[in-house]
Amino acid sequence: MSRASELRERFRALHVDPPAEPTPGILAMPNPWDIGSARILSALGFHALATTSAGHAGSLGRHDQAVERDELIEHVTSLTACVDVPFNVDAEDCFADTVEGVVETVRLLDATDAAGFSIEDWDPRAGEIRSIGAAAERVAAARSASADLVLTARAENRLHGVADLDDTIARLVAYRDAGADVLYAPALITLEDIQRVVADVGAPINVLTLPGTPPLPVLADAGVARVSVGSMFAWAAYGALADAANELIGPGTTQYASRMLSGDVRNAAFG
Repeated sequence: MSRASELRERFRALHVDPPAEPTPGILAMPNPWDIGSARILSALGFHALATTSAGHAGSLGRHDQAVERDELIEHVTSLTACVDVPFNVDAEDCFADTVEGVVETVRLLDATDAAGFSIEDWDPRAGEIRSIGAAAERVAAARSASADLVLTARAENRLHGVADLDDTIARLVAYRDAGADVLYAPALITLEDIQRVVADVGAPINVLTLPGTPPLPVLADAGVARVSVGSMFAWAAYGALADAANELIGPGTTQYASRMLSGDVRNAAFG
């Protein structure tokens, strides 16, 4: 079995039978943005990781959705080589206006050691959410391009001001029927909404952990299969950097040093 196949098989199994540690009953999949952050998170015991489009773009000094497809493939190749846990790829809308373009992107991802990827229904070039039919067609095309990559389909409406939960569920069900393995609607916050999505979609659900989202044990009890953090770890790290810099140029003290990464974790991650 190739390394890619082994990682994909392991990733798929983690959605069905999540490990007891570090988060019982649910797959916690944080999002590193570079090799160092990936190695730290792996050393801390996480069993799967995911790229973040906004975090990756930020590491290049850019806004989200300002990274090219070939840059993403290079990023994925570097990250999947640096740790031995499965990696899910934030592939945005697969960088394509056409289903043929979606297929080409997935084939490029399939040639890496990525374990899975996501495709979203937001069209960044048109600045609008695609229709359910058009988005489902793209999910089906993505599925056709790889049999073993774990496919996550994302309904982006709630991130763009559409709070209609019925529309969210209709989209997720359509994407499930088009071949997605995991369904994901970023910005689901309340336990009631999350429980309804889990019940109505009837497939593994990923929840983005945001301020106000229920704690992981509550999400596990609600039947959520997987959680991720999106770009929040990246912005938290950059926020800590900015706080330290402001302390240096303000009072000139070094209290920020008390929050430095421990030597034990550094040795485990980089040794």
